[in-house]
Amino acid sequence: MTVEEALPAAPLAPRLGPALKTWRLLRRMKQSHAAELLDVSQATISRWESGSQEPVGRQAERLAALMAARLDGAADAALAELVRHSRDAVHLVCDATHRLLAASPARAAAWSVGRDELTGTSLWRFASPEIVAAEARLAEARWFEPLAPAVEIVTGANNSEIVPIRPSRMRWTRMRLADGSFARLVQTLAA
Repeated sequence: MTVEEALPAAPLAPRLGPALKTWRLLRRMKQSHAAELLDVSQATISRWESGSQEPVGRQAERLAALMAARLDGAADAALAELVRHSRDAVHLVCDATHRLLAASPARAAAWSVGRDELTGTSLWRFASPEIVAAEARLAEARWFEPLAPAVEIVTGANNSEIVPIRPSRMRWTRMRLADGSFARLVQTLAA
């Protein structure tokens, strides 16, 4: 059984609606085209983007897959390499799905499985209660705006043996990738 199979899936909907508008505008895509891609109405896209309705179930999964960060461009690959070779405890995840894109040796050293096994899987399932709460407040922190400010949080432990999180202070920095999707750089600042 893989790590992904052993644990429940990450909730996707709360962070997808606010990110959809930015993703769509970066591609100069109309709501009607996004609606066609996702097999929903234009009105549904509008409600998701405004936050008056959240995508659920299969809709949330399709939206997350559509907006998932990919390291396709040369600058994206260079960013991933910088993370993979950093001496700091740092990792890079897709901002929409929390799939691991890259991790430093210092970050991966605490994990009970190799970073290659976790790459491409969502780390959301390992989130501490403080991380879950901070995620819920991202819209208030202007996280989904084009020039999002970095967010610092204090977290407690998560009690995971696979990807343990120790009490610490961390910084999240949102970065736009070459394809217009977003990645999140997660840095541990202090224990």
